[in-house]
Amino acid sequence: MSVDTEPRRRRLEPDARRGQILACAVRLFGARPYADVSTTDVAREAGVARGLINHYFGTKKQLYLEVVRVMATVPGVAVERLPDGDLRTRVDASVTWFLDVVSRHRDSWLAAVTAGGMGHDADVARVLTEAEEVAADSVLVAVGLADATTCRAELRGMIRAYGGLATSTAREWLQRGALDRDQVHLLLTATLLTIVEQVYPAIAARRPAVAHPPPA
Repeated sequence: MSVDTEPRRRRLEPDARRGQILACAVRLFGARPYADVSTTDVAREAGVARGLINHYFGTKKQLYLEVVRVMATVPGVAVERLPDGDLRTRVDASVTWFLDVVSRHRDSWLAAVTAGGMGHDADVARVLTEAEEVAADSVLVAVGLADATTCRAELRGMIRAYGGLATSTAREWLQRGALDRDQVHLLLTATLLTIVEQVYPAIAARRPAVAHPPPA
């Protein structure tokens, strides 16, 4: 969920050019519905020939799916940069990072998580599902449970549910104005701490012990 949104009108290396085109696409798809953005628009915004859009991304839809992926996926560097410290420090930093990103890329992020006028598109749904799993992995690393094996399926389910809460709560702030940033931060921090410190241990404690056969 990190992209440089400033186009560069100069000769660039392939990776940099691809990133520049993607940044322009992020901005345009955030400002308009999917149907109102063409690859010609993106090329004009990026200052490149339209053929380069096809070269780097293929079709308009493939470009859009990459925009959704970038906006919805937590990059590994975000977890790597979390501060050392206790659980509360890392949870607070994780929530702060999330709120910083979604507010900085407000329109593009909202368009991505609401499918930007694409409706119930199967490809968009697949990309968002993949992003949910990446986000769950990142949260588990952040809270020190990446290697937890007890009730693993239940734990991932709770973390995915938390991800859904994070998305919905951010929309209440950015889209509906029902909550302010401090309230969202408090809700998301308290909820994640409760899952890790109370709910998950309680569920794990209720799992019956595995009976091992007696030695022969």
